[in-house]
Amino acid sequence: MNLAHKIAIRTPDVPKAEAFTDAGKAVERLIALYDAAVKFLSENFAAALREGQPETRVRAYYPEIRLTTTTYAKTDTRLSFGHVAEPGTYATTVTRPDLFAEYLRQQIGLLIKSHGMPVIIGVSDTVMPVHFAAAHDPALTVPQDGSMEFNLRDAFDVPDLSTTHDAIVNGEGFTYPDGARPLAPFTAQRVDYSLARLQHYTATAAEHFQNHVLFTNYQFYVDEFEAYARHMIADPDSGYTSFVSTGNVEITEADAPLPQPAKMPQMPTYHLKRANGSGITLVNIGVGPSNAKTATDHIAVLRPHAWLMVGHCAGLRNSQRLGDFVLAHAYLREDHVLDDDLPVWVPIPALAEIQIALEGAVADVTELEGYELKRIMRTGTVATIDNRNWELREQAGPVQRLSQSRAIALDMESATIAANGFRFRVPYGTLLCVSDKPLHGELKLPGMASEFYKTQVAAHLMIGIRAMERLREMPLERIHSRKLRSFEETAFL
Repeated sequence: MNLAHKIAIRTPDVPKAEAFTDAGKAVERLIALYDAAVKFLSENFAAALREGQPETRVRAYYPEIRLTTTTYAKTDTRLSFGHVAEPGTYATTVTRPDLFAEYLRQQIGLLIKSHGMPVIIGVSDTVMPVHFAAAHDPALTVPQDGSMEFNLRDAFDVPDLSTTHDAIVNGEGFTYPDGARPLAPFTAQRVDYSLARLQHYTATAAEHFQNHVLFTNYQFYVDEFEAYARHMIADPDSGYTSFVSTGNVEITEADAPLPQPAKMPQMPTYHLKRANGSGITLVNIGVGPSNAKTATDHIAVLRPHAWLMVGHCAGLRNSQRLGDFVLAHAYLREDHVLDDDLPVWVPIPALAEIQIALEGAVADVTELEGYELKRIMRTGTVATIDNRNWELREQAGPVQRLSQSRAIALDMESATIAANGFRFRVPYGTLLCVSDKPLHGELKLPGMASEFYKTQVAAHLMIGIRAMERLREMPLERIHSRKLRSFEETAFL
């Protein structure tokens, strides 16, 4: 009797799984299922905080998209997404379908078109942790274990890292326990985990992130980005609608104040917004490959169209000047933070679409073309290292490796960002600005910046913005090319 009492489970009333051939209606059902689960968990958790442990276990499940096909897709072979590889059953759990509505409509629509089969929308067998449901209600906070009168795990489900399944994005041949293969690169729990981490690290909500993301390691670029954003929202023809600063402060007027939070987050983030998320997000990740990995691990779940690194680097060639630009076309990975997820023998290629956009943006901003661009920009290997003071060590070994790799610049973030872009199938690129030349005695010291350097730094962020605006004009299927896809990929981007 007592045992039966303890294992009794109460769940929300939801409709049975249903087939859909209309992507819009499929997404509407996903939203309805998700909202019902969140409401059920939040209301019951709020009651438990007031009244104590509920008499039965309270449980809700993530919604799910499922496709079963017996035929191979008839699709445009130029597309790298929108179809499954072969006949079988495929599934993915879904969270925040309101946030991902446009993405889901696009991906589901392509799937239905490619296979001529409906998708099945219903509840999955993956439980929704109460922490992620409560995150939608600002009045609710999930206390830490031991601070409540009852054990939270006895009544509600909590996050379970074993169901996040990063094996999907790492290409390890993952299948669900029922034999279904993944439709999407991220599970609902993995997405919810990253959305929570983004709020923590950036102090801005996921709703504000745009499809084009710039990473930097220099505060000066933040100041330049805000100035550019104010100029854009003052222009009614720019297409930009608002600017969001750290702390979710959003302005629509160019001269509106932007108060700074009392405590800045680890990775201050800013968003120049445009319709359908087609604006630009700037993330100041600070210094180091660990920060670069953390940021990209979580931003990847938002499925951005591209991300670029626009930071500072050490120039390794005597012919370079402070302020010269470096366009990475290869990466020497000595950062080590991704060694367990992406072996170092995996080549990280340059992406033609990104390279063309970046080189064109440099030409636009500097008003130099062709051979003249070589005066201020070099293309070559960028090395990324995990030791900021590498030059203080005995140099023979590192310098030999740098020389053999044909490296022309060294930093602490670029290869990490590119490698995680490769891993997560997010188009990536790097344009750096030379800020010191340690091998040639030009260190980062006060007063060493020339007027040329200052001018180039001011232009650098604008080049990144121009590159993103060029990429925005490209069709999505061209940017997300087949070169980032492995033998057996998920149907969803």
